[in-house]
Amino acid sequence: MTTTAARPVAALLALGAVAYSAWVLEVVLVTGLDPVRTYVSELSAADQPFGGLFRGTDLAAGLLVLAGALLGLVTTARRPWALIGWGGLAFFGAATAADSLLPLSCAPTADPQCAARESGGLVPATHTAHAVSSTLAMTGALVGLVALTVAARRYRWWPPLARAGPVLVGLELAATGWTLAAVAAFEAGGGNWALGAGQRLQVLLVAGWLATLAYAVARQSPEREGRRTRRGTR
Repeated sequence: MTTTAARPVAALLALGAVAYSAWVLEVVLVTGLDPVRTYVSELSAADQPFGGLFRGTDLAAGLLVLAGALLGLVTTARRPWALIGWGGLAFFGAATAADSLLPLSCAPTADPQCAARESGGLVPATHTAHAVSSTLAMTGALVGLVALTVAARRYRWWPPLARAGPVLVGLELAATGWTLAAVAAFEAGGGNWALGAGQRLQVLLVAGWLATLAYAVARQSPEREGRRTRRGTR
C-alpha cells in the first residue's frame, strides 16, 4: 500500500469508527432507554425519538468501513491474512449498512408489550432480518479484527496494531461472550445480565480497533512490492 493509498484508507476507517461510536450520544440525549439493559440497536428502533439519527450514523459507519476495506483490499500486498481481514471488514461494513435499513419496530428489552409481540411473532419481519444482519456484521468484524491483527504481527506491518491488536481482540472476544450469554439468558427468561453494557463494550472495542488500524495504516503502509513483507511470511 503506497502512502497515497494509505491516507484515504486511514481516513475512511477513522470516520467509520467515529460514526460507529455515535451511540455514545445517548449520554446527552434523552432516549428513555437504560444503557445497561437495552440493545444498542434499540436506539435506532422505528418508535424511538432519535431512531432516524442513529440509523443514519449506522448507515454512514457501514458505508465508510466498506469503502475503506475495499480500498485496503486492492492496495495492500496480497497476503492470505490480509485478504481475509480486509474481506471480513468489508463484510462487516456491508452488513452494518444493511442493519441500519432493517430497524426494529420497537424496543423489546425496554417495552414488555414489544417483547410479548416479538415472542408471539407479531412484529414485522425486520426484527428477524435485523437479528440476522447484526449477527453477520459482528461475525465480519471478528474475522477482520483477528485476521488483520495476525497480518500485522506475522508480516511485520502496522506496528501500533501489532502491539495493541492482540489485547483489543482478546477484550472483544470476552465482550462478545458476555453479550451472547446475556442475549441467551434474556431470551430464555433468565434475566438481563447487563446485556446493554456488554454489547456497548463490544461495539466500543470494535470502534477502538478500527481507530487503531486507521492510525497504524496512516503511519506505515506495507508496499505492494512486498519490500516490508519479505521477513516473517512463513
